[in-house]
Amino acid sequence: MTVNIPQLRAFLAVVEAGGFSAAAADLGMSQSAVSHAVASLERELAAPLLVRSAPVRPTALGERVLPYARTALTAVRSLEEVAADAAGAMTGTVRLASTPTVSQGLVPQLLRHWREELPRITVRGFEGDSAEVAQWLENGTADAAILIDPPPGPGVQLALDGYRALLPRDHPLAGEAAVDIRDLADDAFLISPNGCEARVREIHRLAGVPFAPAHRVRDLATLISMVQAGIGVTVLSEVSRPLVPCDLVLLPVEPRTSRRLVLSGPRARRWHPAVRALAESAAGRLAAVS
Repeated sequence: MTVNIPQLRAFLAVVEAGGFSAAAADLGMSQSAVSHAVASLERELAAPLLVRSAPVRPTALGERVLPYARTALTAVRSLEEVAADAAGAMTGTVRLASTPTVSQGLVPQLLRHWREELPRITVRGFEGDSAEVAQWLENGTADAAILIDPPPGPGVQLALDGYRALLPRDHPLAGEAAVDIRDLADDAFLISPNGCEARVREIHRLAGVPFAPAHRVRDLATLISMVQAGIGVTVLSEVSRPLVPCDLVLLPVEPRTSRRLVLSGPRARRWHPAVRALAESAAGRLAAVS
């Protein structure tokens, strides 16, 4: 039996992406090449590894193979680290995970900076909720991540991200310097369960007012559109500012709270040299603008 790294990489990519087309895009390969790699792995193991449904999912054997595939690919990454350290070359592809809000509001600036400072490193972004991002970083799916309020450890704090009330420009409080959450009690409150709900709950708790959202909206763009339509108001993090259209305003909300956004590599493994280079570059950028 001969199993090779490209086969394992294709199999893992299909499982993580949920389909062959998405995996091909992630790997920068054709869909037929990914299908061929997975099929050849299945032939070597003499059994199917995937249920070809929508989304694609692993078979019972596939579930058993997954941890070994991840271990093998992690070992390959470690070999790449040793080689890169020896050569002193800051090259390669870094898989960066972050939440949707951070991906849209903060990551584009970083990508532009890294493209100028480290043109030989390719950064590919992946979006997930906070728990997914942390899990991807630790299981090797991602090489780096922008974590929200991580425990103490290595990393570069990119921002101390405060919270803001999102209001239409014709709202009675839109001209204020700041908004007390208690003053929004008469407005329908909107929230995204996959966003900053824990922090928003804490703001309400500190103010001594009940947290009773009128609508729960998964997608941030939908949430913003509903505020535009006058359906209600919400609270977003400051990093969301680039996404706010001109007919809405973001105002500091009282009581004030914030979250730390930290660029980090995995806690339990050595960072790939390219990840260290990105972190050092980001730290240099922050020092230059402070």
